[in-house]
Amino acid sequence: MSKKYDVCAIGNALVDYEIEVEDQFFADNEVEKGLMTLVDEERQGTLLAEVAGKVKKKQGGGSAANTIFGLAEFGGKGFYTCKVADDSDGTLYTSDLINAGIDSNLDPSNLYKGTTGKCLVMITPDAERTMNTFLGITTDFSVNEINEEAIKNSNYLFMEGFLVSSPTGLEAMKKAKKIANENGVKVSLTFSDPSMVKYFGDQMKEIVGDGVDLLFCNIEEAELFAGVEGMEAAKEAINKVAKEFVITKGKEGALAFDGTAYHEIQPFPTKAVDATGAGDMFAGAFLYGINHGQTHAEAGKLASAASSAVVSKYGPRLSQNHIKEILSQIDK
Repeated sequence: MSKKYDVCAIGNALVDYEIEVEDQFFADNEVEKGLMTLVDEERQGTLLAEVAGKVKKKQGGGSAANTIFGLAEFGGKGFYTCKVADDSDGTLYTSDLINAGIDSNLDPSNLYKGTTGKCLVMITPDAERTMNTFLGITTDFSVNEINEEAIKNSNYLFMEGFLVSSPTGLEAMKKAKKIANENGVKVSLTFSDPSMVKYFGDQMKEIVGDGVDLLFCNIEEAELFAGVEGMEAAKEAINKVAKEFVITKGKEGALAFDGTAYHEIQPFPTKAVDATGAGDMFAGAFLYGINHGQTHAEAGKLASAASSAVVSKYGPRLSQNHIKEILSQIDK
């Protein structure tokens, strides 16, 4: 019997504030370029004041959210489990999910008291994105938000690595994984960011536990997780903890393992303007593909084209015109 959802994802709910800055901004404000850094509300407020009037766009984001949006944009059916507050950002976030046809645990008429998390996505002319994140109410994301029925009614559970930075988030991941394992639902995980593997390595190893069905990471994250250097050593190490996996290599494409064979996924050349959500979109398109009859090689090709398209524009979303273009590209 087919399940109601392709994927049930759990992750941080953050409203992305997209801002264009020069490298000098980082030096002036002591921001570490190219990483996701957790900051408090006061620090984020200070940075926001520095870029007043430069916010290009605001929209619902977060690693797993971007993935579930990507899945939905290709026509997949997703459920998103998260936590937002009853402020204007929380209302915006909830509306984004509803408009995209994504079911969630949120009740628009009864959101939590507090402040919705925000992520300052600072984009430099080289297309690299640097994120400073105040988690707000999603710091308290916990087992209370987990929807057991949504997990049971999904082919895959998808969890974002950012959640390991919070003790309650880690416990929520463990509970979700247990429900999935007990109900024959495949467990998928993304490491999300090198900083999560570097600074929360023990917690990441804890959630990986005795293994996952599908793991998404980039080469740097794989090396950090396994304490090795180079693709050969990294893929051998990841093979021990994931039945299937994808290691993305930026401009050089990706490597997918389907449980039996490796598949080199070729990149689609593009002019990058904003790398925000590239890995998230790759995961969303890949999950769509394998849920809809595609092989890992085919899903990888779709995901490569989708992530290439998303970096050629600002923001982590694709329009239906983008989707049509991608589908015509991969049919060639």
